[in-house]
Amino acid sequence: MKTAVSIPDATFKKADRLARRTGMSRSELYSRAVERFVETYDHSKTVEALNQIYGIESSALDSAVAALQAGALPDEDW
Repeated sequence: MKTAVSIPDATFKKADRLARRTGMSRSELYSRAVERFVETYDHSKTVEALNQIYGIESSALDSAVAALQAGALPDEDW
């Protein structure tokens, strides 16, 4: 997809130099940069990864830790 964006001159110059230095087109550089940025903020992937982990790993508290936590609470009537 073709698109037009406005970026600061200094950013454009840095990106242009990087593209030339790495041997990629500006389009490829910008595409990779945006993809990386989107992945960083794609929270659904984080949730998916956590669901995979907790699908195979127990999230239950170790009984010894649970007992220590319960013992640390003051005795109060609720």
